[in-house]
Amino acid sequence: MAMILMPFPVPSLNSPNLRPTKRYSGMAFATSNQKAVSSGVNITQGEGNLPKLVLTSDHGSEAEIYLFGGCITSWKVPSGRDLLFVRPDAVFDKKKPISGGIPHCFPQFGPGPMQQHGFARNMDWSLVESKNVEGNPTLTLELKDGPYSRAMWDFSFQARYKVILNTKSISTELTVTNTDNKPFSFSSALHSYFRASITGVSVKGLKGCKTLKKDPDPKNPIEGREERDVITFPGFVDCIYLDAPGEVQLDNGLGDVISIRNTNWSDAVLWNPHMQMEACYKDFVCVENAKIGTVQLEPEESWIAKQHLSIG
Repeated sequence: MAMILMPFPVPSLNSPNLRPTKRYSGMAFATSNQKAVSSGVNITQGEGNLPKLVLTSDHGSEAEIYLFGGCITSWKVPSGRDLLFVRPDAVFDKKKPISGGIPHCFPQFGPGPMQQHGFARNMDWSLVESKNVEGNPTLTLELKDGPYSRAMWDFSFQARYKVILNTKSISTELTVTNTDNKPFSFSSALHSYFRASITGVSVKGLKGCKTLKKDPDPKNPIEGREERDVITFPGFVDCIYLDAPGEVQLDNGLGDVISIRNTNWSDAVLWNPHMQMEACYKDFVCVENAKIGTVQLEPEESWIAKQHLSIG
């Protein structure tokens, strides 16, 4: 299988310390009481009675992940500040993907032959593994093809999503494996919503990148090149940055500077809807790691992409 190494330490999915745990799927969770899966990992009832995983570090950080969509909806650092944002119009009824946190775009980013951003954010993932290393919880979610996905994309696949919570960071590792007998291709992204004060938001690290500005016509993006050292958000922004660097820095305007590092997410996306979402646009910004160009996998091949969010 094709494997990609990363420059920052994230334990392998095959680590001998990673112990299997009872499999939990996204079916209705029958109790409102938390159930310990492993040290620092509990499963409980979230919004809409959907099963939610709560990761708690011994060092005071916390994260919440819904099995529906495999969506991280909260990342709290030891001070108690939540650095992610869930939109006030988010629904938790499985009729729509969760609007906020870190939704998956797979196997399609944006519009295309199937529904917007694919189907991974609309499906139930399963918890398959968990562990705790020196007080830092780690878990792995899994998504496989089924009738719902095959109606849009007729391939057999396995996606595994590893989440590692540390004191001042949260890391993810997405592994997509072709379990079919024929090749397939896909695009993908982590549609990350960060809590922010938009008038004070800035992003550094994208100067020199080729850009595809999707405003005013998203179907005919305007090609260009980023000339700014510091990108701000005075109005509507929807822009793809091709061949983005391995790290960008987000100042959320609330006193936090977040390092967004990646391996193998080759592109980046900046988005703020401005007055299209008048109720909440001032309170968040999306800084997304993405793979805009298609990845092609032969049978039994895998593609791995990793993200590392941290504060100083």
